[in-house]
Amino acid sequence: MARNIYIENMPLEKALGLFMEHLNDCNWFHMDSEEIDVLSSLGRWTAEPVLAGRSSPHYIASAMDGIAVKAASTYNASEVNTINLDMQEILVVDTGDYIPPEYDAVIMIEDVNFINNQVQIIKAAVPWQHVRSIGEDLVEQDMIVPSLSFIGPYELASFKTASVKRIRVIKRPVVGIIPTGTELIETGNDAMVPGQIVESNGTMLAALCQDWGAVALRHDIVIDDKELIRQAVLEMEKKADLIVICSGSSAGREDYTASIVRELGQLIVHGLATRPGKPAILGIINDKPVIGVPGYPISAQLIFSLFAQPVLYKKMGQEVPELPVRECFISRKLASHAGVDEFVHVNIAKISDKPIAYPLNRGAGLSSVLVKSDGVVHIPRGTEGLDAGAKCQVSLTRSPRVIDNSLVCLGSHDMTIDFLIDILQREQGLRMISTNVGSMGGIMSLVRRETHCAGLHLLDYDSGDYNVSYLKKYLPQDKLLLINLVMRHQGLVVKKGNPFNIQGLKDLVRPEVRFINRQKGAGTRLLLDYLLSREKLSVQEINGYNREEYTHLAVASSVKNDGCDTGLAIYASAKVMDLEFIPIEVERYDLCILPDLISNKQLESLLAAIHSPQFKKRVSEFGGYELDRSGQIIYEYKG
Repeated sequence: MARNIYIENMPLEKALGLFMEHLNDCNWFHMDSEEIDVLSSLGRWTAEPVLAGRSSPHYIASAMDGIAVKAASTYNASEVNTINLDMQEILVVDTGDYIPPEYDAVIMIEDVNFINNQVQIIKAAVPWQHVRSIGEDLVEQDMIVPSLSFIGPYELASFKTASVKRIRVIKRPVVGIIPTGTELIETGNDAMVPGQIVESNGTMLAALCQDWGAVALRHDIVIDDKELIRQAVLEMEKKADLIVICSGSSAGREDYTASIVRELGQLIVHGLATRPGKPAILGIINDKPVIGVPGYPISAQLIFSLFAQPVLYKKMGQEVPELPVRECFISRKLASHAGVDEFVHVNIAKISDKPIAYPLNRGAGLSSVLVKSDGVVHIPRGTEGLDAGAKCQVSLTRSPRVIDNSLVCLGSHDMTIDFLIDILQREQGLRMISTNVGSMGGIMSLVRRETHCAGLHLLDYDSGDYNVSYLKKYLPQDKLLLINLVMRHQGLVVKKGNPFNIQGLKDLVRPEVRFINRQKGAGTRLLLDYLLSREKLSVQEINGYNREEYTHLAVASSVKNDGCDTGLAIYASAKVMDLEFIPIEVERYDLCILPDLISNKQLESLLAAIHSPQFKKRVSEFGGYELDRSGQIIYEYKG
């Protein structure tokens, strides 16, 4: 089958303008309405003015606890000239009670004295004091809210107070979501075979629809068969206002979305000058918009947000809510192709009151990036990126309060950092951002003063000690605190049953053994090089020495999923992946803190978490660690 390899490179603003223009031409933005029970209207938008069904209050009512009186009977009353009224002349009332016509004022209970069968008045009343008139709040047929008003808790209560029973609201747009792909399955399990992918984009996009006030209809997964996808599109076209086809938007052999849209309607755009999300599709079928989103999660989320969100809000008569924006300083150089609009997810934290944005992995297939992200940096078309330290505008996707209460830990990866993150958030209400950049990357982050602390396990080949010599070399003048977190067991991770009978480092030079290494600058790689040198083993003889992963868990996962046969990693990663572990070395893993960059409260919280029984319990139960020195100060330099 011939491929259609032509994909445009249309600028984002042009594509959105064309899409909106076509939808205007077919009158798609006409707002449909429906009448519903008022108690079901929370979170909806009014389609017409809402009028009060009755006055509130609908009777003359007391605004205070006290007595109802005829104001004229109390004239000249004061503390020095009290007036006594018989009980037959007054009416004891509580707040909200009906005030009969013979009374025209209420005196607060604090301003009267009951003496025998009389009431002593110590302050004159004026007509209609503390009396609520009919319709004081709402008069029957008053407009409570105009058209296109959001119905929140206060509006709902006001409607009920005014005896509004039914209400006409803007009909929620229905979005039909069609996940496509022979490789897709609904739910992951241990029986998944290589090549199978759990379908999650449809779930994500449906949840976004709900957030935006639309209704999502998710079709069952459709395999990569053009006729079946066509049938699914025709089925959804009858039910939905907007059709979203998940994946199949590129130009591969089984990417049918563009041709189906072209055959059934009009293909407006195929290919955008954006990164990620280039192979996006925009079209019209039977006067209904169709969006083809790429298969990678970050691409799918971006394209759906850029195009579905504005048209859905407009169909409901609303503008897309603006995200709060914060000016930050980018932590590292971000290169970008000048011909595209690029969107980069970042974490944000304050270092000495300076907001720093830390770019997350730019791989479009990494759904975890969307979970971790605090905001998005837009690098406009026509620029070539950002230099390290440059100012950038970040559209926030997380609460500024959470962002401002964040610690940053850049350095070597370890499971115990995850334990700290959980304990800090649960017990101290403090968020910690941890990014694995390797031990040397952590040192350099400390040097650049872009992290509060760093996880380190850098072996000094000459002394056999860890970390201190590196800190003295790279941060000779900085105040710092080096605290031991754990002693941890490093070793070779292998599959259950150890099919290659690997017993130690010498087995790595066997040609049939596939090894996977850690990245340059990682403490584990430095340890490996030291051990190989000690054993007089050549790195050139190791099959896979130059293949790199960035975490211990990634190494173990590669072993488990047959990406390699072994790798050097900590015991904890083998346990998590249910693999076997061949012990090689016990090393010291420390946390280096720069006290000048962290508030006293944050430092106290971090140290408390390290010393906490919860931390020690979780580490001990996990295994592969020793806690004899945990929490001890290994080295301190006070400047």
